[in-house]
Amino acid sequence: MQIGIIGLGAMGAGVARNLLKGGHDVVVWNRSPQAVETLVAEGARRADTPGGAFDAEIVFSMLAQDETIEEVVVASGALDAARKGVVHVNLSTVSVAFADRMEALHAEKGLAYVAAPVLGRPDVAAAGQLNVLCAGDPAAVAKVTPLIELFAKQVWPFGDKASRANVVKLAVNFSLASMIETLGEAGALADAYGVEPAALYEVMTGTLFAAPAYKTYSALIADARFEPAGFKLPLGLKDVRLALAAGEAQSTPLPIASVLRDAFIEAIAAGDGAKDWSALAAGAFRRSARKLG
Repeated sequence: MQIGIIGLGAMGAGVARNLLKGGHDVVVWNRSPQAVETLVAEGARRADTPGGAFDAEIVFSMLAQDETIEEVVVASGALDAARKGVVHVNLSTVSVAFADRMEALHAEKGLAYVAAPVLGRPDVAAAGQLNVLCAGDPAAVAKVTPLIELFAKQVWPFGDKASRANVVKLAVNFSLASMIETLGEAGALADAYGVEPAALYEVMTGTLFAAPAYKTYSALIADARFEPAGFKLPLGLKDVRLALAAGEAQSTPLPIASVLRDAFIEAIAAGDGAKDWSALAAGAFRRSARKLG
C-alpha cells in the first residue's frame, strides 16, 4: 500500500521505519531535509511537498502543534492536492477545537480524517510498541488499523468523533505531568531529610507505584537524565495548556493543571527549555535550594 508520512521527528521516523518494515511503499516529507535523506536511504521515497505525501492511499502526520499542522497540511494546499478517497491519520497531540475543525474540513473536501494520538516515547515508537488512541469514521478506522498495528502494541478505540481520542490523550498527558511534578516534590522532601531520591523511588516503584510510567520517569529524575530530550518541556507546557482549554470549554476546572502550567513556565525560565519534560521535577529541588542529581 502507498503511504504518505508527514513529520519525521523522533516519533514520526519510528513510525515510518515500522511501516517500511511492513513492506509498504512509504513516501516521506519533512521540513528538515536530513531526516528525509535518512529515510530515503532506508527505502522510503521522497515527497517534494506536503501535497506530494497526500498523493497516497493513507497519510500519517506527526507534527508538533496545531499551528504547524495548519501551515503544513492546510495552508500549503496539501488537502486540496490529496488523492480522492485518502484517509488522513493525525498522530499528533492537538487541541480539541482543532481536531473538530480538521474533521469538518476533511469532510468538506470528501476526505476521511482519523485522530490517532500516541502514548509512548521515541524508543517505544522505534520498537513498534506504541499505544494508539483512535477515533473517527468507522470505515476509515477499520482501513487504517492494520497499518497502525505495525507500530502499535495496542489500538484503543474511542468511537466515531475524532476529537474524543484527543481528549483522552490530553487527559493522559495531564496525568503524566502531575506524576512528574509529584515525583519531584516527594523526592525533594526525602532529600531534605537525608534520604536519596533514588531510594524513595525504588520503594515506590517496587510497591504501590509499580507502573511503567513511574519506573521510567523516576529513573530519569533520580539520575537527572534530562538530555537528550524524548519530549521537551515546552511541549509539556503546550499539552497542559490544551487540557486547560478543553476543561474550560466544558466548564470543567482543572486546578492542578493550573499549578502545572506555572511549574512548566518556571522550569523554562530557569533555562531547562531544551530538556526532557521530566526536568519539571527539578523545580521542586530548586524551590528548596537543593540540586537534583
